[in-house]
Amino acid sequence: MKKIIAIAAFVIAAQASYSQKYFTKDGTIRFFSDAKMEKIEGTNNKATCVLDASTGAIEWSVLNLGFVFESAFMQEHFNETYMESPKFPKAMFKGQVENMASVDLKKDGTYKVKVKGDLTMHGVAKNITVDATFVVAGGKISADSKFFVKPSDYGIVIPGDKADSISNNIEITVKAGLTELKK
Repeated sequence: MKKIIAIAAFVIAAQASYSQKYFTKDGTIRFFSDAKMEKIEGTNNKATCVLDASTGAIEWSVLNLGFVFESAFMQEHFNETYMESPKFPKAMFKGQVENMASVDLKKDGTYKVKVKGDLTMHGVAKNITVDATFVVAGGKISADSKFFVKPSDYGIVIPGDKADSISNNIEITVKAGLTELKK
């Protein structure tokens, strides 16, 4: 009998932790460079994200080739010259929502959080901390963040003749609608 109770408790605990996970496969990541010569913007609407609300663990992944730019020329240079997408096909973030205990994803509200972890681009991982917001409204959960990265921090070299065209402070905007992961 003790064995049956232990197995039942394990199954209930496993289901409870399983239902604490949220995901998306169509998150949006926007790359924006506002330099004095031109503005460059690329958007990818196929980013994946998994959030374990019980632990605060969060992971993002995006394929570099999925970024779409205003011009094919910009897109080609982004993938071939700067991100070297064939060699480094994706960018990733793996980290922790530091104050996840203050967020109730079952209750409507706006929750400001700090997210800390490793952002990996161009084969280089850097520890970053960013502000983010979770909004819960009518049972729907959205998450967003805006932060800046320096290409040079990730080994991305901007040729001298392009220095006026690409900012050394790139704005990254992340947005996602998260859905509860169910069995």
